[in-house]
Amino acid sequence: MPPPRTKKCGGVIPPKAGRHNDESTLKEHSMIAYTDSVENVTAENLKGFFVGWPNPPSPEMHLKLIAKSDHVVLAVDEETNNVVGFVTAISDGVLSAYIPLLEVLPAYKGRGIGKELVQRMLEKLSGLYMVDLLCDPELQPFYERFGMKPAFGMMLRNYERQSIE
Repeated sequence: MPPPRTKKCGGVIPPKAGRHNDESTLKEHSMIAYTDSVENVTAENLKGFFVGWPNPPSPEMHLKLIAKSDHVVLAVDEETNNVVGFVTAISDGVLSAYIPLLEVLPAYKGRGIGKELVQRMLEKLSGLYMVDLLCDPELQPFYERFGMKPAFGMMLRNYERQSIE
């Protein structure tokens, strides 16, 4: 297995005169590192995800799911060392892969983090015949910019299992 790759994007920009140095300003300008290693990630680094889920997984369960995924890319805020975005994939390693989860914390949205996560994941999966994901119709334009095409699919959801450890 190759060593994990880490790349930094973003930059720290000093606040403008008269502008408050509040948490949202710091998040807006913090340095983001991208990595495919979960080695130093703890449940404490995974808080705030799964917004709007009826039974959101705990940070401990979130850690399990990223650790057991075949592929993962994380966006990490270097100031806090917290994960602020992630994408996972499961694959047979031969022909196909499925991307079940992509999420960026609300305070970090609009900075290109989701786009960077998807680009990195698709690069990892580029040797496969097919990469599938399911999304709501309003999200399809986001994925179309990566060359993905709308398709029909089926799904089964056991909502009571979302938060079981």
